Amino acid sequence: MQNSPQYLFLASGHKEGEGFWIIGIKNCDEYILDDKNLLDCHRKELIGNESAKAILFAINLNINNLLNALKNKNYLIERPSMGISFDIPLDILESIFDFWLDIYKNKEAWETCLGLLKVRKRISLRNLIEGGSLKGNSKKWATEIETLHNYVPNSLKLEKLNDPMWK
Repeated sequence: MQNSPQYLFLASGHKEGEGFWIIGIKNCDEYILDDKNLLDCHRKELIGNESAKAILFAINLNINNLLNALKNKNYLIERPSMGISFDIPLDILESIFDFWLDIYKNKEAWETCLGLLKVRKRISLRNLIEGGSLKGNSKKWATEIETLHNYVPNSLKLEKLNDPMWK
Protein backbone atom coordinates (compact mmCIF):
# COMPACT_ATOMS: atom_id res chain seq x y z
CA MET A 1 0.00 0.00 0.00
CA GLN A 2 2.99 2.30 0.64
CA ASN A 3 3.71 2.73 -3.09
CA SER A 4 0.18 2.30 -4.42
CA PRO A 5 -0.59 4.05 -7.72
CA GLN A 6 -1.53 7.72 -7.45
CA TYR A 7 -2.51 10.39 -9.95
CA LEU A 8 -0.19 13.35 -10.17
CA PHE A 9 -2.28 16.12 -11.73
CA LEU A 10 -2.33 19.74 -12.87
CA ALA A 11 -5.77 21.33 -12.76
CA SER A 12 -7.42 24.72 -12.78
CA GLY A 13 -9.71 25.72 -9.97
CA HIS A 14 -12.01 28.42 -8.68
CA LYS A 15 -12.99 29.23 -5.12
CA GLU A 16 -14.95 32.22 -3.86
CA GLY A 17 -14.34 34.26 -7.00
CA GLU A 18 -10.65 33.47 -7.11
CA GLY A 19 -9.01 31.37 -9.84
CA PHE A 20 -5.91 29.24 -9.33
CA TRP A 21 -3.85 26.35 -10.65
CA ILE A 22 -3.23 23.34 -8.47
CA ILE A 23 -0.72 20.53 -8.78
CA GLY A 24 -1.37 17.64 -6.47
CA ILE A 25 -1.81 13.93 -5.89
CA LYS A 26 -5.08 11.99 -5.75
CA ASN A 27 -5.55 8.26 -5.37
CA CYS A 28 -8.34 7.96 -7.92
CA ASP A 29 -8.94 9.51 -11.31
CA GLU A 30 -12.57 10.27 -10.47
CA TYR A 31 -11.67 12.22 -7.31
CA ILE A 32 -9.71 14.88 -9.18
CA LEU A 33 -12.71 16.67 -10.64
CA ASP A 34 -15.04 15.57 -7.83
CA ASP A 35 -13.44 18.39 -5.86
CA LYS A 36 -15.99 21.20 -6.21
CA ASN A 37 -13.19 23.78 -6.45
CA LEU A 38 -11.52 22.18 -9.49
CA LEU A 39 -12.69 23.10 -12.99
CA ASP A 40 -10.52 21.29 -15.53
CA CYS A 41 -7.68 18.77 -15.44
CA HIS A 42 -4.80 19.68 -17.78
CA ARG A 43 -2.29 16.95 -16.89
CA LYS A 44 -2.81 13.60 -15.20
CA GLU A 45 -0.29 10.78 -14.76
CA LEU A 46 -0.74 7.51 -12.89
CA ILE A 47 2.47 6.71 -11.00
CA GLY A 48 3.55 5.19 -7.70
CA ASN A 49 2.93 7.13 -4.50
CA GLU A 50 6.63 7.63 -3.65
CA SER A 51 7.38 8.74 -7.21
CA ALA A 52 4.42 11.14 -7.18
CA LYS A 53 5.64 12.71 -3.92
CA ALA A 54 9.19 13.12 -5.24
CA ILE A 55 8.03 14.67 -8.51
CA LEU A 56 5.56 16.94 -6.70
CA PHE A 57 8.38 18.12 -4.42
CA ALA A 58 10.54 19.04 -7.45
CA ILE A 59 7.63 20.78 -9.23
CA ASN A 60 6.75 22.82 -6.13
CA LEU A 61 10.40 23.77 -5.55
CA ASN A 62 10.69 24.84 -9.20
CA ILE A 63 7.53 26.96 -8.97
CA ASN A 64 8.61 28.50 -5.65
CA ASN A 65 12.01 29.35 -7.16
CA LEU A 66 10.26 31.00 -10.10
CA LEU A 67 7.86 32.98 -7.88
CA ASN A 68 10.71 34.11 -5.59
CA ALA A 69 12.77 35.24 -8.60
CA LEU A 70 9.81 37.25 -9.89
CA LYS A 71 9.23 38.75 -6.45
CA ASN A 72 12.92 39.71 -6.22
CA LYS A 73 12.56 41.48 -9.58
CA ASN A 74 9.52 43.34 -8.15
CA TYR A 75 6.89 41.72 -10.37
CA LEU A 76 3.45 41.62 -8.85
CA ILE A 77 2.17 38.05 -8.77
CA GLU A 78 -1.09 37.54 -6.91
CA ARG A 79 -1.05 34.90 -4.18
CA PRO A 80 -4.38 33.05 -4.20
CA SER A 81 -5.72 31.56 -0.98
CA MET A 82 -4.93 28.14 -2.40
CA GLY A 83 -2.87 26.82 -5.28
CA ILE A 84 -0.81 28.79 -7.78
CA SER A 85 -1.74 32.16 -9.24
CA PHE A 86 -3.37 32.39 -12.66
CA ASP A 87 -0.68 35.03 -13.28
CA ILE A 88 1.57 32.08 -14.18
CA PRO A 89 0.46 30.87 -17.64
CA LEU A 90 -0.67 27.28 -18.11
CA ASP A 91 2.06 26.54 -20.68
CA ILE A 92 4.76 27.45 -18.14
CA LEU A 93 3.25 25.11 -15.54
CA GLU A 94 2.82 22.36 -18.13
CA SER A 95 6.50 22.68 -19.11
CA ILE A 96 7.58 22.39 -15.48
CA PHE A 97 5.21 19.47 -14.85
CA ASP A 98 6.32 17.61 -18.00
CA PHE A 99 10.04 18.19 -17.39
CA TRP A 100 10.04 16.77 -13.86
CA LEU A 101 7.74 13.89 -14.77
CA ASP A 102 9.97 12.95 -17.70
CA ILE A 103 13.33 13.38 -15.95
CA TYR A 104 12.21 11.15 -13.07
CA LYS A 105 12.43 8.17 -15.43
CA ASN A 106 16.25 8.45 -15.51
CA LYS A 107 17.66 8.03 -11.97
CA GLU A 108 21.04 9.62 -12.70
CA ALA A 109 19.53 12.60 -14.53
CA TRP A 110 16.88 12.97 -11.79
CA GLU A 111 19.50 13.18 -9.03
CA THR A 112 21.58 15.67 -11.01
CA CYS A 113 18.57 17.83 -11.87
CA LEU A 114 17.19 17.78 -8.33
CA GLY A 115 20.60 18.84 -7.00
CA LEU A 116 20.77 21.66 -9.55
CA LEU A 117 17.22 22.74 -8.65
CA LYS A 118 18.23 22.96 -4.98
CA VAL A 119 21.24 25.08 -5.96
CA ARG A 120 18.92 27.22 -8.11
CA LYS A 121 16.96 27.99 -4.95
CA ARG A 122 19.96 29.99 -3.72
CA ILE A 123 21.61 31.26 -6.90
CA SER A 124 20.98 31.45 -10.62
CA LEU A 125 22.58 28.64 -12.59
CA ARG A 126 23.41 31.07 -15.40
CA ASN A 127 26.71 32.14 -13.82
CA LEU A 128 27.76 28.51 -13.33
CA ILE A 129 26.87 27.71 -16.94
CA GLU A 130 28.61 30.75 -18.44
CA GLY A 131 31.60 30.50 -16.10
CA GLY A 132 32.34 26.97 -17.23
CA SER A 133 31.82 25.48 -13.77
CA LEU A 134 29.43 22.89 -15.20
CA LYS A 135 30.37 20.39 -17.87
CA GLY A 136 28.64 17.68 -19.90
CA ASN A 137 25.21 16.55 -18.75
CA SER A 138 25.26 18.86 -15.72
CA LYS A 139 25.60 21.84 -18.02
CA LYS A 140 22.85 20.51 -20.30
CA TRP A 141 20.46 19.94 -17.39
CA ALA A 142 21.36 23.27 -15.76
CA THR A 143 20.48 25.04 -19.02
CA GLU A 144 17.10 23.28 -19.14
CA ILE A 145 16.38 24.05 -15.47
CA GLU A 146 17.33 27.68 -15.98
CA THR A 147 14.90 27.78 -18.93
CA LEU A 148 12.11 26.63 -16.58
CA HIS A 149 12.82 29.78 -14.52
CA ASN A 150 12.84 32.28 -17.42
CA TYR A 151 9.19 33.37 -17.33
CA VAL A 152 8.67 37.12 -17.12
CA PRO A 153 5.08 38.41 -16.83
CA ASN A 154 3.64 41.08 -19.09
CA SER A 155 2.49 42.97 -16.00
CA LEU A 156 4.36 45.99 -14.85
CA LYS A 157 6.95 45.84 -12.16
CA LEU A 158 6.05 47.31 -8.82
CA GLU A 159 7.89 50.52 -8.30
CA LYS A 160 8.49 50.52 -4.61
CA LEU A 161 8.83 53.96 -3.16
CA ASN A 162 9.56 54.14 0.52
CA ASP A 163 8.24 57.14 2.38
CA PRO A 164 10.90 59.06 4.26
CA MET A 165 11.07 58.17 7.94
CA TRP A 166 10.91 61.82 9.00
CA LYS A 167 7.49 62.64 7.52
